[in-house]
Amino acid sequence: MNLSLRYMESPIGLLRLQGLAGSLLRIDFVEQIEDDERDAETLSTAVNQLQEYFDGKRTTFELPVHAVGTHFQQNVWEELQKIPYGVTHSYETLARRLGDVKVIRAAASANGKNPLPIIIPCHRVIGKDGTLTGYSGGLRRKKWLLDFEQRDQKPKLL
Repeated sequence: MNLSLRYMESPIGLLRLQGLAGSLLRIDFVEQIEDDERDAETLSTAVNQLQEYFDGKRTTFELPVHAVGTHFQQNVWEELQKIPYGVTHSYETLARRLGDVKVIRAAASANGKNPLPIIIPCHRVIGKDGTLTGYSGGLRRKKWLLDFEQRDQKPKLL
């Protein structure tokens, strides 16, 4: 089987998408096109759904994905997909949802190794005090994604 490769311009920069056997494997933030695209058409659904997301027309993704990672990482990434569009959780909340607050550092590490940013919304995890913490695409992209997803939310009276 051949690896599919396609590039996509987005509001947060150039994205490199990689797939295999019809499933999306990775999304990387890159500065320039590094390789020739190959079998790019197989990634057209992913590109279309990402474009719909950036156009504000999509809040969830319906794509065949294959995120490669350990059993624990898979559990973390599955939990990340439960965080609703426009909502943030702290790393502590993520660890509690995994069943043990003591796994907070391991959960943060797994969050940072997410091979499918945006699709698996690791940008929705922030520090307990509300600060933005690491993101594979850099904090400016994380801030952009959070601001974008929260753009239409009305302030809540507490």
